[in-house]
Amino acid sequence: MSIDALRDLIPSYAKDISLNLSSLAGETVLNDQQKWGCFLASAHAVGTPAVVRQIETAASAAGLSPEAADAARAAAAIMGMNNIYYRSLHLMKNQEYATLPARLRMNVIANPGVDKLDFELWCTAVSAINGCGACLDAHEGELRKHGVANTQIQAALRIGAVVHAASKVVASSEVLAG
Repeated sequence: MSIDALRDLIPSYAKDISLNLSSLAGETVLNDQQKWGCFLASAHAVGTPAVVRQIETAASAAGLSPEAADAARAAAAIMGMNNIYYRSLHLMKNQEYATLPARLRMNVIANPGVDKLDFELWCTAVSAINGCGACLDAHEGELRKHGVANTQIQAALRIGAVVHAASKVVASSEVLAG
C-alpha cells in the first residue's frame, strides 16, 4: 500500500498537495520510522477520519511497527493537550501562570516506547499543526541539542504541513460531495 489511496481522495484543485504527499512519502532525509511516525502523528493531530485511515494503512504497509504507531498516536495526543496549555501561557500577558506548575500528566514524553529523538520529531510536526511556538522551540531545541540536522526537522515540519492541508482538503471535499 502506498500513499496513492490518499492522493485519490484529493480533488484536482489541490494537485500541489497531492504531489507533495507523493514526494514526502519518498523522503529520504528521515528514516522510515521517523517519516511514517510524522505522517501518522500529523494525521491523528488533525483527525480527519478518511486521512487517518489511509495514513494508518500506508504506515503499516511501510513497516511502521505497532509500538512506533502507538508512540506516534501518543505524540498527537499529548501535544493536543500541551500545545493548547503552553500556547495559552505564551499568549497571556499575565506571566504569573507560567510560574505555576502545569500539574498535567506527561509521562509519555519521558518514556514514549521508541527512540526519544523520533518522538521529538513527531511532537515537532504536531506542534506546528497546532500552532504552539513555545512547544516548537522546546522540541526543536531538544533535537538540535542531540545533533539532529535542520533538514530533518524541516522534513518533519513539511510532513505536518502537507498532512494538515490534505486533511482539510479531504474534509471540505466530503462536505461538497454531500
